[in-house]
Amino acid sequence: MSTAATPSGGVPEDRAPGGGVYEWYRRGLDLLASGDPAAAATLLARAAEAEPGSRSVLEALARAQYDAGRYGEAIESFSALAAVNPTDDYAQFGLGLAASRAGQLGLAAEHLALAVAMRPDLGHYARALRGVRARRAAGPEPV
Repeated sequence: MSTAATPSGGVPEDRAPGGGVYEWYRRGLDLLASGDPAAAATLLARAAEAEPGSRSVLEALARAQYDAGRYGEAIESFSALAAVNPTDDYAQFGLGLAASRAGQLGLAAEHLALAVAMRPDLGHYARALRGVRARRAAGPEPV
């Protein structure tokens, strides 16, 4: 049995998870909830490849990537969500948080400000924006 990746870099067919996209999505959410975001991201990436138009799958993937510390990938996934629906406050918020963790404070402030403007009632959005603005005002972080 081969364990090598396919030419496209995906999981080889003989190593593909059982079930269909919905089962992969549900198992990915279960893994995320149980504290295994890296495994969740792997499974949800497979689901996103199979159903690229699914906003639910892409959002779950972005959350898993963020929780796994894969901030660059989370930025890409949250950006894709925001591109499809710019008024999705959660996509803007997630993009802002991921950018903040990746050290891209300008990008973070922009998207967190959008999230706050859309949902001023959510205090955690405003707190995240204040934190990023404070980091930007403090200047570059020491190396």
